[in-house]
Amino acid sequence: MSHDKALANMLVTPGKKMKLKDYKTDVKQKGITKDEAAKLMEEGMTHFKEMQDMLYAAKSHSVLIIIQAMDAAGKDSAVKHVLSGLNPVSVKVHSYKAPSDEERAHDYLWRHNLDLPARGEIGIFVRSHYENVLACKVHPEFVLGENIPNIGLKDIDKKFFEMRYRQINDWERHLSENGTTIIKVFLYNSKDEQKKQFMERLDDPAKNWKFNVDDLKDRALWDKYMEAYEAMFNHTSTEWAPWHIIPANDRWFSRIALGSIIYRRFKTLKLKYPVVNPEQKAKLEEARKILEAEKD
Repeated sequence: MSHDKALANMLVTPGKKMKLKDYKTDVKQKGITKDEAAKLMEEGMTHFKEMQDMLYAAKSHSVLIIIQAMDAAGKDSAVKHVLSGLNPVSVKVHSYKAPSDEERAHDYLWRHNLDLPARGEIGIFVRSHYENVLACKVHPEFVLGENIPNIGLKDIDKKFFEMRYRQINDWERHLSENGTTIIKVFLYNSKDEQKKQFMERLDDPAKNWKFNVDDLKDRALWDKYMEAYEAMFNHTSTEWAPWHIIPANDRWFSRIALGSIIYRRFKTLKLKYPVVNPEQKAKLEEARKILEAEKD
């Protein structure tokens, strides 16, 4: 299988019913070796930097990268390896935890609106507004903390989450139509791989800080989370913001896949450096004359 074919198989086709079991947490025929991926990643970073520079210079588009995953799937390391070489001036990473009291006093999209990238910027949401149809679906009692009028636990049902899917789709469509390119990826690790990563965190003193005992509570609800993810993909993979499901058991492969998906979406923007108009060009020439006239 070619690398291109592997990437195509990660797309959740908008409007087409999908089953999460049809997607892989690992790919045997990756179409690329680990050494080839490392070289490609190094070459790709040069192109990334150039595209980021043009994005920042033109200030006509913004890019929002959304990364969702179960615990220990490599969300933070993916950001570090794929995007750490970019200029931090125009890249902002937001990793979302449980909302604060102030955030709960607003609608659930409020805090994400505040963190949206401006034109010329790249925003990265590690976890995101999608927790409101994932964690909140598995733990509907979380919704009660939002104090939504006339909503009790019995009202947080299938119809309630279908409303949220629609709200999210409408919000993302609004962003897309106003110049934000949305890239959504799910790093898909297996339950066995998660156990392996958890054990490494327990066995390695340098990684102990990464382990949170509360993560075992969500691990016990793995099947419910997979059901929530499947419903989310079926309702929110859209033409303007499709989902990609990346096999994440092999970290090196998930990173090159993430980089490839982002790179291809960047290319569709057809970014160019701004061209100065005649008036601006005349001012540049005047500046040249002033500098050349200075005595050394």
